[in-house]
Amino acid sequence: MLINYTTKEVDLLARIMRAEALNEGDLGMLMVGNVVVNRVIANCYTFTDIDSITDAIYQKNQFSGINGSLFQASPTSFEKGLAERILRGEYYYPATHALWFYAPGSSSCQSSWYSQPLAGKYKNHCFYRPDKGKCAELY
Repeated sequence: MLINYTTKEVDLLARIMRAEALNEGDLGMLMVGNVVVNRVIANCYTFTDIDSITDAIYQKNQFSGINGSLFQASPTSFEKGLAERILRGEYYYPATHALWFYAPGSSSCQSSWYSQPLAGKYKNHCFYRPDKGKCAELY
């Protein structure tokens, strides 16, 4: 499912992808982008009033990366290209249906997080997806 977005939101998405997953490489950044877009698509949990990339990124207490210098700096053309790929509809497992992720550090992924099942892990990030019955629009 494709969503509406502005040129400014391409930059915003590129910046949060970099801020949250630069150390995870291109694929890790793409997966963070999947989670952001999924939150715009979802009409469940705390995402019912999220109607845009801007809403998703600035939703209170969601992305710690917004407070860092990696988020504040302008994105490169390469990073904007990654964001555009996500906005054109590319998805990467295990973030395909994920609404949440976190990096547990040296610990392993928990089997569930906030009562949501583990979708999988990529490098240092654990991804969690809602059950089909809770967020049907993601499936």
